[in-house]
Amino acid sequence: MWILGPVGFTAPWVLLGLLALPILWFVLRAVPPAPIRRRFPGIALLLGLTDDETEADRTPWWLLLLRMLAVAALILAFAGPVLNPRVDRGGTGSLVVVMDASWASAPDWALRIGRVEQALEEAEAGNRTVCILTATDLSAQPCDFLSASDWRARLSGLAPAPYAPDMAELLTALGTIQGGYETLWLSDGLDRLGRADVLTVLDAKGPVSVFETPRALYGLGPTSVDETGVDLLVQRRGTAGEASVTVLAHGPDPAGVPRVLARQEVTFGSGEDAVSALFDLPPELRNRITRFEIEGQRSAGAIRLADDSLKRREVGLVTVRDSREGLQLLSQLHYLRAALNGKADVIEGALADLIQANPDVIILADIAHLSGGEAAPLLDWVSEGGLLLRFAGPNLAASDVARDAEDPLLPVRLRAGGRTIGGAMSWGEPKTLRPFAETSPFYGLPVPDDVTVSAQVMAQPDPDLAVRVIATLGDGTPMVTRKPVGQGQVVLFHVTANAEWSTLPLSGLFVAMLDRLAVTSRAAQAEADDLAGQTVQPMKRLDGFGTLSDAAAMVPIEGAVFATAKASAATPPGLYQARDSVLALNVLGAEDRLIATQWPADVPVTGGQTRNERPLTPMLLLAALTLLGGDVIASLWLSGRLFGARMVPILLLALAIPLSAPRAQDAPDTLSDPFALAASTEVALAYVRTGDARIDSLSEAGLAGLSAVLNARTSVEPSPPMGVSLDTDPLGFFPILYWPVTADQPIPTAAAYIKLNAYLRTGGMILFDTRDADVASFGAATPTGLKLQALARPLDIPALEHIPEDHVLTRTFYLLREFPGRHAEGTVWVEASANAEQAEGMPFRNLNDNVTPVVIGGGDWAAAWAVDGTGVPLVPVGRGFNGERQRELAYRFGVNLVMYVLTGNYKSDQVHVPALLDRLSQ
Repeated sequence: MWILGPVGFTAPWVLLGLLALPILWFVLRAVPPAPIRRRFPGIALLLGLTDDETEADRTPWWLLLLRMLAVAALILAFAGPVLNPRVDRGGTGSLVVVMDASWASAPDWALRIGRVEQALEEAEAGNRTVCILTATDLSAQPCDFLSASDWRARLSGLAPAPYAPDMAELLTALGTIQGGYETLWLSDGLDRLGRADVLTVLDAKGPVSVFETPRALYGLGPTSVDETGVDLLVQRRGTAGEASVTVLAHGPDPAGVPRVLARQEVTFGSGEDAVSALFDLPPELRNRITRFEIEGQRSAGAIRLADDSLKRREVGLVTVRDSREGLQLLSQLHYLRAALNGKADVIEGALADLIQANPDVIILADIAHLSGGEAAPLLDWVSEGGLLLRFAGPNLAASDVARDAEDPLLPVRLRAGGRTIGGAMSWGEPKTLRPFAETSPFYGLPVPDDVTVSAQVMAQPDPDLAVRVIATLGDGTPMVTRKPVGQGQVVLFHVTANAEWSTLPLSGLFVAMLDRLAVTSRAAQAEADDLAGQTVQPMKRLDGFGTLSDAAAMVPIEGAVFATAKASAATPPGLYQARDSVLALNVLGAEDRLIATQWPADVPVTGGQTRNERPLTPMLLLAALTLLGGDVIASLWLSGRLFGARMVPILLLALAIPLSAPRAQDAPDTLSDPFALAASTEVALAYVRTGDARIDSLSEAGLAGLSAVLNARTSVEPSPPMGVSLDTDPLGFFPILYWPVTADQPIPTAAAYIKLNAYLRTGGMILFDTRDADVASFGAATPTGLKLQALARPLDIPALEHIPEDHVLTRTFYLLREFPGRHAEGTVWVEASANAEQAEGMPFRNLNDNVTPVVIGGGDWAAAWAVDGTGVPLVPVGRGFNGERQRELAYRFGVNLVMYVLTGNYKSDQVHVPALLDRLSQ
């Protein structure tokens, strides 16, 4: 193939024909010999005559050019031109394809796979064996050199990894390959330690070429949280020019629906490779963030998962009266405020107000007695998941709380008085803390020697005492105890929150212990000491494209290993569970930077968008034919024959082709369909034709009677009811279908069931009526009940339940407790509702907003609704006044049913009325 710029020619020797074009020009331009002039007197008789056919004495230049272009197009077409031809590198021997296959390769992964497919085609044409190495998924086995067809079947299983390749492992894998080979390296464009060594080894084995796309690459670095908000580091590869990206903060809204909570646009200046994105969000919104994401970037590096380090917990400090006013260092809350400063959102106030605020933690510092109005709400708050943190002190030591029996709001029983260690009347010297046990949440924290305890509140020996102690003194006496209460827990420090009884509040251990109890947010990076002795369980893992998936099957990781781990195959990025904390391992660490690779000058680097080969022969042949057709028309015009009698049929035929094309006006007018017009002009109630004339006429009369009641009592004005055939008629026009079930009714066809399922899934409702009073509970043993089971089996019907007392159907228009038809007995079945709590002061639950697709019963409602042409009921219902009352309730059920179908569960929104009224009264 001969290549000229972006075009290649498979038969370039044909292009020699272009050299003959000048000769052809002169040949076509030649003029016949000039005529000899002879005088002939009789020529006067021919004067005034006209010749219909004329001959030009010279061919016009534009016609010659037209012919030259047509011949040139033919010559070029036969030369086999190809746009964007694939260039065969001309290599011999084996081919090794090295793919970085990291997260940085994910944005243009399809382009990379296309380049590999092109390399396999070239190798297949040259009968060469191929080995593909993915640097992020290296096998211990030597590289397999297989045929191109074998590797082509494996390409679909390749995917980018959410971490960087290990150049040392790649170097080891290349060392197992014997002999020389050619290398195609698909680089992700990021420079890494050891890449130069790999290139040296590959260059010694044979020629190396690199495929690297110039696409912009961005990543998200670590986050930091302070009083100003969340600061997120945004990086890019390279520093050339200005660029702007948008960073999104994702998280659930109050209803639990994932949404974009905030967006921040950042701009890179020329020469900048990292900028900060500051999210100034209120604590409630910040605590909802689950991940940050660079808009438009599909890679794991453009995702930053959020964990507990981002969530600042809300801690409530119960204010206490302090008689030593002005002595701040002796205050029970001073050291707690200092420990929580910048790590949690602290609110202070009365206990009742704090419970109403619903913080994550409530701290009681030396508060002994709680009134009944405080203890009960506090116990409920703890049971629902709150953490109650209590500190001992003189007041608790002097009280009689938890002496004879265990207090629900204290983890253990307490002895009267307290224990003083040290001093003239002491039992000995101040005690130090014993190293924390493996079962303690404080396990792994170093215990400073200068932390001593001089006084404490003692715990009563009980059978459960040992399992509730999470920290002890050197002599084994409890220092911190804990007890679960419902979904929450109560923790007691047996010393004061100030430095009166111990030096613990003066040390960093105090802050670390609060961290372990999840009182404050965790540090941005988990330390090895914090996770020592723990196992970290994977919850969610991130793939190379930035998608989270379940990771419950992964093996747990030791806490100390996880604390220093980077994203790798052993520790993939994602979310991990460590006791009560959620930790995130992200792709980019604090020291990672996106540095572009600098390749040596002798290494050819290709990239950009791969352009597919495109043969130009068909286009050139079509151009040549078009030019030749133009030549024919021009020649006829020059000779005066273009509008001759012989050309009229040809022109008429050409004109007839577009005239015979179908026109939009010729399309069938579907709107003229009487069925569609009748069903769509007004709201129409429909019934399913069963084939039984008596049942069908009764269904039509019943829906006519219900339509009359709707017209008289509501704003719904239905048109006359319509019967539908499930096989032939469209169902989407009708909001509700009344389907009376008969024992000998034929089963609909498969096509009918497809329409029925589509109807149910798009908002339609079917009222199944077995007309048997549901004497066997859902009609299971009656003939119509058995037929209903056969009819409904292919339908996509959700789980059903007896209609609950607070279902929307009981209050859509009328307040109803029963739903009689011609039969007063029977149960109505509807779609099972999701569990929903009942709001305070509201008689109804806040049910889901989905309208039940089916209603099933056996009340024979059509018979109760049926009227004749004068409005007189056709079928008797009950006896006397009770019968008329039953018919009226049947009509009311029908009204409720139609209003429910047309308006949905709007009545359920009444659950919000108390909250709205309460807000309006503020």
